[in-house]
Amino acid sequence: MKVTEKGQVTIPKGLRDALGIGAGTELEFERDDDTIVVRKIGHAPTRGQQLAGRPRGRGDVRMTTDEIMALTRGD
Repeated sequence: MKVTEKGQVTIPKGLRDALGIGAGTELEFERDDDTIVVRKIGHAPTRGQQLAGRPRGRGDVRMTTDEIMALTRGD
């Protein structure tokens, strides 16, 4: 396989089929000296789930939901 300018390679269809790798499958990469190991991640959260979970617990506003809603809605 040749690596594209974007750093992409194509996984041969036979390997994808044998390993159950399809569109949206999460993979992880590990370096072992001059070898790259690629593993399929089982039951990984989706990208949307990862993004939605990032801000959880990071709010620093000491207001109730009703107070925030009153501010956004105006008088």
